Amino acid sequence: MLDKDIDLEEQYDKIYRYCYFRLHNREAAEDITQETFLRFYLSDTYCEKGQAVRYLYTIARNLCVDECRRKGKESLTAEFSEVLSEESIEEKTVLAFSIRRALEKLNDEEQELLLLRYGNELPMQSLCDIFQLSRFVLYRKIKKASKNLEAVLREENLI
Repeated sequence: MLDKDIDLEEQYDKIYRYCYFRLHNREAAEDITQETFLRFYLSDTYCEKGQAVRYLYTIARNLCVDECRRKGKESLTAEFSEVLSEESIEEKTVLAFSIRRALEKLNDEEQELLLLRYGNELPMQSLCDIFQLSRFVLYRKIKKASKNLEAVLREENLI
């Protein structure tokens, strides 16, 4: 049963970003993203209408955890292969690297929360379902993670 209210192409890109953020490896993120959607389509147990996004992220999260366990959590340098405009490619690369370094100073949960909430624009209710936390607790965790990121960025003189 496929939830028709979601844009699968948009969700595919968001799931890929999430997997890439967790794994720091383009090929592994592509494989996990494909596996996520394959499992999503083949699942005969999925029947909750309106919960497709939650289900996708749950599958992706579990596959990423499995991949990290399988390979061991390696500290790989993130690839910045996004297409950047020609006008300030150096500045954007430095900024992207600085933000990435600042994010790496946060704990894994804070990184994941910020990526899902702001990078992938997941609604709070979906995050509550994924992390199995109340909206209030999740709001406090995101606020704390944002403050921690802001402190690191200030320390790096980026804001």
